Amino acid sequence: MKSATAPVPARALSSISARSKIDLRLLVPGLICVVYVVVAIIGPFLTRYDPVATNTSQRLRPPFSELRDGSIALFGTDQVGRDLLGQVIAGAQISLTVGFLTLVIAGILGTALGVLAGYRGGWVDTVLMRLADIQLAFPSILLAVLVAAVVGPSLLNIILVLAFTRWVVFARVARAQTLAVKNRDFVSASRTLGAGDWHIVRHCILPALVAPVLVVATVQFGLVIVAEASLSFLGLGMPAGTPSWGVSIASGRNYLATAWWISTMPGLVLSALVIAVGVLGDRLRDRFDPNLTTR
Repeated sequence: MKSATAPVPARALSSISARSKIDLRLLVPGLICVVYVVVAIIGPFLTRYDPVATNTSQRLRPPFSELRDGSIALFGTDQVGRDLLGQVIAGAQISLTVGFLTLVIAGILGTALGVLAGYRGGWVDTVLMRLADIQLAFPSILLAVLVAAVVGPSLLNIILVLAFTRWVVFARVARAQTLAVKNRDFVSASRTLGAGDWHIVRHCILPALVAPVLVVATVQFGLVIVAEASLSFLGLGMPAGTPSWGVSIASGRNYLATAWWISTMPGLVLSALVIAVGVLGDRLRDRFDPNLTTR
């Protein structure tokens, strides 16, 4: 007698297995990013770090050294006796703040200009896209160095400088998506029923931009953090005395032979975050891009 339960097709099993793998690949880098955010928020309340305090009696202590007050320097101390773990946690606040605010500004500006160019077309599209092409002709980090050298180091300036170099990516993605959506049947039907331009943009085009813009923002987040660290390493990012991963790495470049941990620990923390964000963005792209097929 045959069983009443129908067998599950092999194709369905492979599809379920593939989806579970994608979920796992999203979960691991996502959890790493959440840990960084939590540490950046509550970490400064748990560590005693003063960016201007010095204690030469405990300078250049290696990782896991016991200090005179009985505490353990998990990441060691720098050339003036400051705790590297405290520096890294304080620098996480700066890096995550710069990354988030930069992408908010660049995302809003770039998406608005991209939708305007794609929806209006004509000379508006030509002018905006030619400006975008001109900016893309210059490497973004060199453009950021040039502008940062002119405006000077500060938190606000570095956010504006990096936003200025990143809006183009959002604009091109938003324009391409707008061109793909604005001529579809449901948009034509809405226009025939008397819907205005703002109604069409708000209810038809903007919802279609959420997934691609989210993927672009995730990928760009890691690049923005690397750019901020690079500018701070060169002395063009955060001002002196402000904790930053780039500043911490730069301060240890003269001690690589004797105190490798001063540059290595912030570098490892920075690398882990960038890799996690990159993997997360790659998986989000695989999930939301309709042109990709799950294997």
